[in-house]
Amino acid sequence: MPQPVITKSTLQFLNKLKQNNNRDWFTENKASFKVHETEVKIFLNALTELVRTHDEIEKLKVFRIYRDIRFSKDKTPYKYNFSGSMTRAGKERRGGYYVHIQPQGSFIATGFWNPEKEDLLRIRKEWEVDASELRSILNDTTFKSVWGEMAGEELKTAPKGFDKEDPNIDLIRKKQFIFVKNFTDAQVTSTDFAHTVNNCFSAIRPYFDLMSNVLTTNLNGESLLD
Repeated sequence: MPQPVITKSTLQFLNKLKQNNNRDWFTENKASFKVHETEVKIFLNALTELVRTHDEIEKLKVFRIYRDIRFSKDKTPYKYNFSGSMTRAGKERRGGYYVHIQPQGSFIATGFWNPEKEDLLRIRKEWEVDASELRSILNDTTFKSVWGEMAGEELKTAPKGFDKEDPNIDLIRKKQFIFVKNFTDAQVTSTDFAHTVNNCFSAIRPYFDLMSNVLTTNLNGESLLD
């Protein structure tokens, strides 16, 4: 298998696509696009195999370059990034992994982007009862050195039914529970980028284990799985 590397030429192609985001240019450069797309797919597949050494991955999804412009004011037809996501296997494993390759805008992300209404309420109820285990993970020196602070949208005040004076209101207000890590172009094109990303994804595991347990049990700790 070829080395799982993102080359500078792939980032350069994406830059050119951003500057020439029209169907005529893309059609003329379709062969070049296919070369770079294949490179990224090889990289993401290799990365998935690395992640499988410490997690159960059901599937890898590589997102298409074509934009859905039906309901968008921006009618440019193409994305100027490559991206993919990994879905964890089994009902008992929650969360997922995302990789975004873009010149001067590459990042990886993980966590819970937009939990369903029932899941969001379950998470908030958990933190209302006890958030000590979560705080222990978030404040762990190693974890924090990799992922920093939890990101995502949050309410300005307490959700309906929750006390705004709750000591864990900073967590209860959140609507998303994600972590994002940015990378420079030099880091993305380095030969060890796949291993760097894999190490980051491995470091999220304590958080995933906690959240998976919360989302598959009730407040009494009883399993909700069949």
